[in-house]
Amino acid sequence: MGKRIYFDNGSTSWPKAPKVAEAMAGLLEQGAYNINRGNYEGAYEVEGLVLETRMQIARLFHASDSRCVIFTPGITHSLNYFIKGFLKSGDHVLVTGMEHNAVMRPLKQMEGRGVNYDMVRTAADGTVLPEDVERAIRPDTRAVIMLHASNVCGTIVPIREIGEICERHHLFFAVDTAQSAGTIDVDMQACHIDFLAFTGHKGLLGPQGIGGFLISEALDGEMTPYIAGGTGSQSDSLDMPDYLPDKYESGTLNLPGIIGLHAALSYLEETGIGTIHQKKMALTQYFLECVQELPGIRIAGKQDIRDRVAVVSLDFEGADNAVVAFELEQQYGIMTRVGLHCAPMAHKALHTYPQGTVRFAFGMTNTREEIDCCIEGIREILGI
Repeated sequence: MGKRIYFDNGSTSWPKAPKVAEAMAGLLEQGAYNINRGNYEGAYEVEGLVLETRMQIARLFHASDSRCVIFTPGITHSLNYFIKGFLKSGDHVLVTGMEHNAVMRPLKQMEGRGVNYDMVRTAADGTVLPEDVERAIRPDTRAVIMLHASNVCGTIVPIREIGEICERHHLFFAVDTAQSAGTIDVDMQACHIDFLAFTGHKGLLGPQGIGGFLISEALDGEMTPYIAGGTGSQSDSLDMPDYLPDKYESGTLNLPGIIGLHAALSYLEETGIGTIHQKKMALTQYFLECVQELPGIRIAGKQDIRDRVAVVSLDFEGADNAVVAFELEQQYGIMTRVGLHCAPMAHKALHTYPQGTVRFAFGMTNTREEIDCCIEGIREILGI
């Protein structure tokens, strides 16, 4: 195949930030030492880089202390830590109708343990109103869990206003930042977030297999470690350490992933997430304008760039979405994602269930010329 055009940044970003691969290879080739175990200089140097990465994450999300940054294999693991380590029988939870299966499947499992949940009313464009969240609160509600931006249509949820509601009602607030971290500023303090789940391989431009969460002091006091094991600390005790971050970091960390994430975060700090967001949204606006000129295509969710990230889903009403995606890749080298995107409830809210959509998610390195090529390809595939 000749030229490749990558429009699947909602699944994972590509290309990665400069120096990510170099940093990971450097660790593996020059000394893949284990932290909290090796008592020698090389291990201490790696531990220093891990600490720097925690501090970068804390700065990114405006956390008060880098010790509240916990590394996990990814955002799905992080959300499971909260859902299964905090919720108990009799607890009630609120979610939106746009949630990813990283939230919905663990919640479905927890129903068998006596945990109940309700979906807050969600509009056909993915919008969630804070007042609807407040109206849905019950006496037994313990937490609100929601994504910050939809992985299907890009709609942004007003987490600041919802966080204030949670604060007033003494509810714990958990936020999934899979599609917003590295693109939109997320202030954990200002939004009253108790549990912020992040992944390294999307907007943060790092490698797959590394993510984590940030936790408030109040929530930490009520959450049990979902996974227990060796930490390299307090090895004389069969109980898990009760201090951060060791309390939630059993086993060997993905050190190559953390070092790669460190390089990516350094790039984000140097470039500025505002600059990245502006570039991606300019491309999104151009794409939306071009698509709106084509007949027989429905844009799922919002029709413009207000209150959204650079994710656009299209329903080709006169054609099979899967065939369109296949032809775009085979004939034009354009990579998208087709289907239900691990978010069936979102597609039901958007009225694109069960056929799903073809998703286009733009990154910093995409261009208008690539979008022109894509639009021309769509025209030829549909014969318009």
